Amino acid sequence: MEAHTAANFKRNYERHLQHLKLKGLQPKTIDAYSRAIRQAGERFNGQIDALSAQQLADYFSERLASHSWSAVKLDLYGLRFYYEHVLSKPWPAPGLVKPPRSQRLPDIVTVEEMQRVISATRVRSHCVLFFTLYSLGLRLGKGLRLEVGDIDGARGRVHIRNSKGNKDRFVPLPQATHRLLRDYWKVHRNPVLLFPSRVGGAKGGACATVPLDRGGVAATLHQVVASCGLKKDHTPLPASRLCNSLDRGRRRPA
Repeated sequence: MEAHTAANFKRNYERHLQHLKLKGLQPKTIDAYSRAIRQAGERFNGQIDALSAQQLADYFSERLASHSWSAVKLDLYGLRFYYEHVLSKPWPAPGLVKPPRSQRLPDIVTVEEMQRVISATRVRSHCVLFFTLYSLGLRLGKGLRLEVGDIDGARGRVHIRNSKGNKDRFVPLPQATHRLLRDYWKVHRNPVLLFPSRVGGAKGGACATVPLDRGGVAATLHQVVASCGLKKDHTPLPASRLCNSLDRGRRRPA
């Protein structure tokens, strides 16, 4: 990439980041759209300001050969955002890429299967986290970012912040989950985080400023699910029956 081309690309890339932030997009969206520009810049040696419809057709065909439709869709949206807000140009290839619409039914994990996962989890922080995700119906990232102030035991609800559509919401808090979280908090006593980093042990957890490592937790979950012989997509979903069984004292994660 020549010096003047590199300088122009860097300048426009920084403007792209600026517009993404000014539009109030979620951090994950900003990351995906900015990555789309970096990848296109690498493919076209930084010359992405005047791409033709044929160049885009070739590029997205290459991307689709090695990436999923969901990834290609983010590449498309990132480049379109760049043309609209940074270059103030019309998108040169309207209708070129049309990701197929798909509607998949969730592969629900049963209460019994989740009990097996919890029983097979040896690390207490992971055990409590997995139970919390399942009983509240949260994704991993939302669960890891839960804070002490999000738990409203008096009203029996949990405040989920920055949910889909950049909106907050409340979810019911089962009594069993509340007791489990309260007992676990007494172990680390972090004033902010419910699931603080375990680096440094219990004492380190008390003053940690970041949650458990997402990659490590995800790897543990995959290993536990595999050891249980489960073949389903193990995205946690609500399970009131599991909470009720804990309330009756038949099962409690250690």
